[in-house]
Amino acid sequence: MIASRAKPLGMKPSPRIGIRLHGGLDPHRSVEFARAAEANGFSSVWFAENPMERGVMAAVAACAVATNRIELGIGVWNPYLRHPAQIAMEIGALDELSGGRASLGLGSGLAAPIRRLGIDNSRPLAAMRDAFAIVRGLLAGRAVTYKGAVFSVEDARLSYTPRRPDLPLLMAARGPQALALSGRIADGLMISNMCPPGFAAHAAGVARPGRLVQYAPCIVSADGDAARSAIKPVLAGMLKTFWALGQKVPAAKASLVDHSGIPQADFAAAAASPETGIDRRFIDAFSIAGTPEECRTRIETYAEAGVTDLVLTFIGADPLADMERLARFSLAPKA
Repeated sequence: MIASRAKPLGMKPSPRIGIRLHGGLDPHRSVEFARAAEANGFSSVWFAENPMERGVMAAVAACAVATNRIELGIGVWNPYLRHPAQIAMEIGALDELSGGRASLGLGSGLAAPIRRLGIDNSRPLAAMRDAFAIVRGLLAGRAVTYKGAVFSVEDARLSYTPRRPDLPLLMAARGPQALALSGRIADGLMISNMCPPGFAAHAAGVARPGRLVQYAPCIVSADGDAARSAIKPVLAGMLKTFWALGQKVPAAKASLVDHSGIPQADFAAAAASPETGIDRRFIDAFSIAGTPEECRTRIETYAEAGVTDLVLTFIGADPLADMERLARFSLAPKA
């Protein structure tokens, strides 16, 4: 089991550790991961949903039935793909099924793949304001009339009484305007992969979130060099995607470069030639990889940045063994 441990006065507590599942996994495999996470004492399972992958409802509902205590987070649903009224309908039912263990992250990113579906998603911040207002009102059990810039409802009310009118609503954000909006309308902030701890500290300073959930890929091994070598191809693929996005979206480039301590020229070189360009600096900035003790050290870096929940995608050859290894050794109290 993951154990908490006392921290010296003035130091921030260690983050709660969760696991990230996604649409690349068969729902049966997701259940296997969720059961293992609960058995090993992890605090949460988060389900990432991207356009044209498996929708998360089948997996998260199956995991709700297969587990008893672990938090089940959606991270994230996009109102451009689900109308906010449908979001409220589904998250309320999931919270009921799970016995009050659901949390919900909302985000309006992934603009390009959504535009390919013929959807006008040109007003992402307005979409977030509308979605939060509608979802909150419906989960509170009220009849909601709301005229928004993107989404509207008229005298809409859920036909059932939601289990929790205060179900936690988090917002995925990266740019300065989105971070500021998150601080005004959300219960917490979600930060994606490929954002270093320095960006988390910056984002926390802007949004002042009650909760900060951060995603990161993870490989844990008795051989730290082997773990770092194994994670490099994964980072190469992620860096290629995020660096290309950064050429179009200034906030995406800033989240990579400005808070990592790595020069912009080195990012360009690593994106062009990942085999030689991705070195220890990139591995430490954008992943949790190494021996259990090395992973514990990296986790504490996120704690100091203000991350309350570090949610890991276990991508090694045996992710279930990696989860157990992290739980047994990396997060146990130090003697």
